[in-house]
Amino acid sequence: FFFSSRRRHTRYISVTGVQTCALPIYNLFRGHNPDAGWQRVFGGQVIGQALVAACRTVEGRSPHSLHGYFLLPGDPKTPIIYDVERIRDGRSFTTRRVKAIQHGQPIFTLSASFHIDEPGFSHEATMPDVPDPDSLPSEQEIRERVMPLMPDPVRKYFERERPIELRPVEFQRYMSREGLPPRFHVWIRTTGKLPDDPALHQCVLAYASDMTLLDSTLVAHGRTVFEREIQAASLDHALWFHRPFRADEWLLYAQDSPFTGGARGFARGAIFRRDGTLIASVAQEGLIRYRPDLASR
Repeated sequence: FFFSSRRRHTRYISVTGVQTCALPIYNLFRGHNPDAGWQRVFGGQVIGQALVAACRTVEGRSPHSLHGYFLLPGDPKTPIIYDVERIRDGRSFTTRRVKAIQHGQPIFTLSASFHIDEPGFSHEATMPDVPDPDSLPSEQEIRERVMPLMPDPVRKYFERERPIELRPVEFQRYMSREGLPPRFHVWIRTTGKLPDDPALHQCVLAYASDMTLLDSTLVAHGRTVFEREIQAASLDHALWFHRPFRADEWLLYAQDSPFTGGARGFARGAIFRRDGTLIASVAQEGLIRYRPDLASR
């Protein structure tokens, strides 16, 4: 996903190749949407692009947290304008607010906080004991062996070309409607090598953190967000960065859903490096509405 230059206060940025020059005066950015054939813009794309815009107004500090709200579906045929508000530049923390705009209306808002690198107390959760990504079917093997057994909506999702490779641990859940414990694990990484810019890897992870998370709210019910009668949409999204990482190396995205009810599902995620280091935490609530009438459309 990309940003392009159009006028004085706009700057070209590409999440697959972020330019590193300082931008002391730029607060307005334009994002392009990939031609993916989706009916609405993928939420992770908007999160990632908004974080890129915020990062380009901050020097010498890395984002440690972000909180976003999805307000309206994004139109994939229209560029997105990202307006960055410089809330605070303190001695240790910097705060930015980003508003994503289409057709003159905000479709998403993001607050991001940046922090200097400081020493302090340290502890972290233990990575779940799951199969290594090399022992799981690759995307090619999933296409050849597993996809023919999947329902059409799930198969079409995994057939899409995407910048993030997915290796689900519990991929069998897509082949039955059996209710399982509300947990889901998936290994993720970019499909290609990325530059060394740490901010780029954080923005790419922000993009990937919206993938499969809301779907974990339906594991206990034996359903998926890919079914036509399930109306699903992200409502809000929070992400905390803990440790350095590379998004082009395997990361375990461990997800669980402690609650689903009232047509909403709540999910949490812990993201680990392959060596067991916890590098990020995620939380999201989304609309999970059962609409049998949609199945016949």
